[in-house]
Amino acid sequence: MLYKRSSELFAQASKVIPGGVNSPVRAFKAVGGTPIFIKEAKGAYLYDEDGNRLIDYIASWGPMILGHAYEPVTNAVIEKTKKGTSFGTPTEIETKIAELAVAMVPNIDKIRFVNSGTEACMSAVRLARGFTGRDKIIKFAGCYHGHSDSFLIQAGSGAVTFGSPNSPGVTQGTAKDTLLAPYNNLDAVEALFEANKDEIAAIIIEPIAGNMGCVIPKEGFLEGLRALCDKHNTLLIFDEVMTGFRLGKGGAQEKLGIDADIVTFGKVIGGGLPVGAFAARAEIMSYLAPEGPVYQAGTLSGNPLAMAAGLAMLTALNDTPEVFESLEKKTAYLHEGFEKALSKTSLEYTINRFGSMISVFFAKDEVVDFETSATANNDTFKKYFHGMLAEGIYLPPSSFESYFLNDALSYEDLDFTIAAFEKVVATL
Repeated sequence: MLYKRSSELFAQASKVIPGGVNSPVRAFKAVGGTPIFIKEAKGAYLYDEDGNRLIDYIASWGPMILGHAYEPVTNAVIEKTKKGTSFGTPTEIETKIAELAVAMVPNIDKIRFVNSGTEACMSAVRLARGFTGRDKIIKFAGCYHGHSDSFLIQAGSGAVTFGSPNSPGVTQGTAKDTLLAPYNNLDAVEALFEANKDEIAAIIIEPIAGNMGCVIPKEGFLEGLRALCDKHNTLLIFDEVMTGFRLGKGGAQEKLGIDADIVTFGKVIGGGLPVGAFAARAEIMSYLAPEGPVYQAGTLSGNPLAMAAGLAMLTALNDTPEVFESLEKKTAYLHEGFEKALSKTSLEYTINRFGSMISVFFAKDEVVDFETSATANNDTFKKYFHGMLAEGIYLPPSSFESYFLNDALSYEDLDFTIAAFEKVVATL
């Protein structure tokens, strides 16, 4: 494939945008080469500025669960745009989508809309701190909760040590209140509670991790976190920015049968427009201003265009819940095809899948946390990524990102992808 126009556009963008992109993973730094500039998309396909058609396996990193340019969503946005794009006042549609979200998701009474997943997670932690009167939080290495200072923390010398900043601009003062544990390691979390008695406001976790590749909780891990939170009067925050309204109508809480105290949303809830949200039972949400003392605000929160897109998307998912089963079957079909192709090679590999999320790791051992994810062969992944791209398949340009399937993918698309996969892995 030729990417002449994309290369020209990237050079032009690099003169006025840091790194030529507005979100780092788009720059292809992890895989090398020049990022692809997309001109338009429809259904399961992306069309780039050079006229190439690509089968899409990132779905805008999750939101396009029903495919690109899904007509009920685009029509809702077009009609709402004609009436104005922003008012800075309450609108009825905010209540409508709130009522629908609360009806779809278990264990929440009220929800507040914001503009991104980062904002949702940042606000959820502030709310947890305000509600409990405590300062510290536990997060897990490899889980990404946006780019708020509290979350840009890497592991220290041991599970019980304080975190340290892994981005300039994050202060040591902020870092000391974020405690790190390995994903799927309940003993490490217990040790943190023992070392920080009555100081921990919340645990925040991706119930199905997607930012170190797709990593699945071991049996009993999330249940153990719930029990520890109950024991220590600590809140459990599920970051469902990826999994909310993707794994099922009620997200990971419903799918896994575990109640969180606060849940954050993004991606699918906005139908492709910038939307985030956080939700909890009424007792916790009553601490938010203007009802309570914990301040949170946003000029464009509840923007009518974003609410229109989100309401159309959630309505479609609520009315056709069979879409989740369809996506699971397609993802399992893809998994089976990948497994069969890889079994014919001498490559070391492991595949993780949950619902419509899947990752291929070129690693010999089971991937259960960030450390094991990092053992995957990135040089092999680079060749794999570019090989698949040359075949017309667009995958996440990083081995640390989950694939997200959309229901517009046909079985013909999946068969084409599996055939391309078999061809590419045979050359690695």
